[in-house]
Amino acid sequence: MTAAQRPVSYEAAGVDIAAGERAVELMKASLAKARRPEVVEDASGFAGLFDASALLRYRRPLLATSTDGVGTKVDLARRLGVYDTIGRDLVAMVVDDLAVCGAEPLFMTDYIACGKVVPERIATIVSGIAEGCALAGCALVGGETAEHPGLLEPDEFDLAGAATGVVEADEMLGPDRVRPGDAVLAMASSGIHSNGYSLVRHVLRISGLELDGEVAELGRPLGEELLTPTRIYARDCLALARAGGVRAFAHITGGGLAANLARSLPGGVDAHLRRSSWTPPPIFTVLQEHGKIPQPEMDKTFNLGVGMVAVVAPDAADAALRLLQERGVPAWVLGEITTGTGAVHLV
Repeated sequence: MTAAQRPVSYEAAGVDIAAGERAVELMKASLAKARRPEVVEDASGFAGLFDASALLRYRRPLLATSTDGVGTKVDLARRLGVYDTIGRDLVAMVVDDLAVCGAEPLFMTDYIACGKVVPERIATIVSGIAEGCALAGCALVGGETAEHPGLLEPDEFDLAGAATGVVEADEMLGPDRVRPGDAVLAMASSGIHSNGYSLVRHVLRISGLELDGEVAELGRPLGEELLTPTRIYARDCLALARAGGVRAFAHITGGGLAANLARSLPGGVDAHLRRSSWTPPPIFTVLQEHGKIPQPEMDKTFNLGVGMVAVVAPDAADAALRLLQERGVPAWVLGEITTGTGAVHLV
């Protein structure tokens, strides 16, 4: 029978409905660990339900929402065949943006597009998302897996997610609270996190570095280092906010330290940050040296070891550092706020 004579079907077009159903069955166990008591079951499975009466304890609840993806880090996960950490990256990118304004992440949904549904691979990705949600205290209430044959190769995939959080209106953090004299605290990143991977992949192409090659400075294979999951700060930021004295946060993602911190400053102040206060993790030196990347390009592309910044009242800095230490988050005084024009000076 020729191709023209074969029966026309969705499966013949490249979409395997049975594989999608199998993936849903495999991921059910993972979803159980990413729940909150406010989640309400929808028997049809068409929507995720969240009991909004939980918001009645707020005087004026503001809902916050954020959406993001993992970028080209997914290409390295695909090439290495490692799918259990990329979901944590997704959660971190979304919920830590919510935490910047002081919002508690409530629930999240995900979207996975792939060239071919391999149930075990999809279930492994979702298990990472569920693990990330559990770390963030956020419920994973639903998602979608879409098969795109002909648009994506069978082993290619991409993922994105969106989350909703809540913050009390008069407790919302942001630039309007920042004052001259405030301390700027850095929270260590776990590595590159999920930004700058297009430059990482370019360095791999031009340098001869191999993903499975051991790198002496790292003490492990390069690919393993590059897939280190993004640190999730949401609960740590909320704990700091509850302790008092926090003015603002800045999630250090694309654009680097200076550009992201500037978003959390009002026009009448500057932030003066000291490079001498920390040593970037070795992975950044490896990439810079092998790629011959100028320092300004490093500064505007990578987090360089600082994943989240907190601006706090000067008399709250010591207590904030102690709290972060107790929570297992390496942190230090990065600089201070002075009168200025909204600029960030990294010297």
